[in-house]
Amino acid sequence: MNAGAMHRLKRWFLITMVAAVAASASLGVYVYSGHYNIAADEPHWFITAKIIETLRDRSIDRRAKDIVIPDLEDSQLLLKGADQYEAMCTGCHLAPGMENSEIRQGLYPAPPEFSRVRTDPGRAFWVIKHGIKMTGMPAWGRTHDDITMWSIVAFIGKLPEMTPQAYKERVREARAGEGMASPGDGTGEHGAHQHGHGHGESRH
Repeated sequence: MNAGAMHRLKRWFLITMVAAVAASASLGVYVYSGHYNIAADEPHWFITAKIIETLRDRSIDRRAKDIVIPDLEDSQLLLKGADQYEAMCTGCHLAPGMENSEIRQGLYPAPPEFSRVRTDPGRAFWVIKHGIKMTGMPAWGRTHDDITMWSIVAFIGKLPEMTPQAYKERVREARAGEGMASPGDGTGEHGAHQHGHGHGESRH
């Protein structure tokens, strides 16, 4: 490489480094200024949302790809999942026949509604076990065993084809099998505010 080419390369490198430092400094000033509105009732900028969504999806995909999925058609697993889902999940993710909930209306981003979407079982298990930072999704693996979390995954897989009445009947059947009180005619009454309930096997 001749002297002229070397000079141009050094100049390009210097300009790139100065630009990178300036951009980092500007970003730091912006973050520290508090100008960005972190409120949950104002959506992210489009580019911010896309970056976060990509980071989230790629992170989950990488960590869930080797998860071994058990038999999700097991009747006892599905029955257990009905009780767990009613108690732990309906406040945020709703149930067939539910239009909304008090806590869900204030969440951003909005949690997926599992009676309307299908999800990959491995991804669902990983998210239920480990949670997702800054979304309100808790890491249930700290307080519940894998069987309990797989039961929820199994039940989630059946929700899109379940009518409101069928959902209520499955929950009643699950509660009756455990000798518990029926949840009544309404759905979701043991929702997100009951996260400290005693269902599921604690690891402690």
